[in-house]
Amino acid sequence: MHAPIGPFDHAVPAPDCLAELVPPVADAVAGWAGDLPADQILYVDTDPAIADTGAFVAHYGQDLLGQSANCVVVAAKRGGATTLAACLVPSAGRVDVNGAVRRHLGARKVSFAPMDTAVELTGMEYGGITPLGLPDGWPLLIDPVVADMPYVLVGSGRRRGKLIAPGKLFAQLPGAELIEGLAL
Repeated sequence: MHAPIGPFDHAVPAPDCLAELVPPVADAVAGWAGDLPADQILYVDTDPAIADTGAFVAHYGQDLLGQSANCVVVAAKRGGATTLAACLVPSAGRVDVNGAVRRHLGARKVSFAPMDTAVELTGMEYGGITPLGLPDGWPLLIDPVVADMPYVLVGSGRRRGKLIAPGKLFAQLPGAELIEGLAL
């Protein structure tokens, strides 16, 4: 099947290729209970050497910059306690860590989580973290622009491969909250 966005001639419904996904993402796809069917989550194989946004769109097409989102893990601190959360913003923007995220999580200080912490706790590879399969109880803050996209390209949990799904699907994930102004 041809992917609905990008130059990908071979897109596979994610439920049909669970072995290509890291365990937490495969479990999230296999257990999907949202309003949209799980087969609307598509997997496309991509080169892991160019997984980062700049290199990816340079290779696969600049149009994808406006059709993709990045998922980043943040650590919010207040009174000695640390809360981890994920943020999903359009790839052309960046997360408003010191404004929207800090206010929403009621934190004194918010920063990007250390790479080793993000990788260990998500069970995903750095550069491929995706909102599907995040740890139970984590807030997932989503810029509404992402939820309004017809289709969104995101990481697959690995540097190899990407997922493509309707934007509104991400708003149905556990812990998802739409946050105006999340992206700068």
